[in-house]
Amino acid sequence: MIKTWEELEMACRNCNKCELMRTRNNVVFGRGNRESKVLLIGEGPGQQEDEQGKPFVGRAGKLLDNLLCAMEISENDIYIANIVKCRPPANRAPTNSEAKTCINYLRNQVYLQDPKIIVCLGNTASKYIIDEDVQITKIRGNWINKKNFLIMPTYHPAALLRDGSKKIPFWEDFEKVKQKMQELNFLQ
Repeated sequence: MIKTWEELEMACRNCNKCELMRTRNNVVFGRGNRESKVLLIGEGPGQQEDEQGKPFVGRAGKLLDNLLCAMEISENDIYIANIVKCRPPANRAPTNSEAKTCINYLRNQVYLQDPKIIVCLGNTASKYIIDEDVQITKIRGNWINKKNFLIMPTYHPAALLRDGSKKIPFWEDFEKVKQKMQELNFLQ
């Protein structure tokens, strides 16, 4: 286990353990407050994220930011990371091999951050955080207790861009997250 954020970020930037490193522009490590007790986990970087080196800065990220702003949850209240740190070609989902190769970096981020609430954004994040056989449509919106974490699976913001009917359930899931953050005094 790497003991500092700086060393971990450097290890990610120097990683060459899978094929994704060949096509990346930037390693997308994370953004937000590293001391927050709330961690949002996505799938992996898209084109905008790869160009800017930050997670959730494209269209789906803007949608997520708008939701958080409307709920009065600031970037200081959360930290955002992904299952994989490099962009899969054509924004495809990471392969099982890519995800399993990169997941230890995310585990190390969890170790350093020590969150109490984890929000899994989409099926890929839920698969690698909760259980490989999960289906987001069946578990979203329900709190899952696992290894001292409260985990809320919900849709990925990109899914809302493709299917507007998911916006209300996504909002409702984040209302539960905000309520739990308030109960635990995690909002600043």
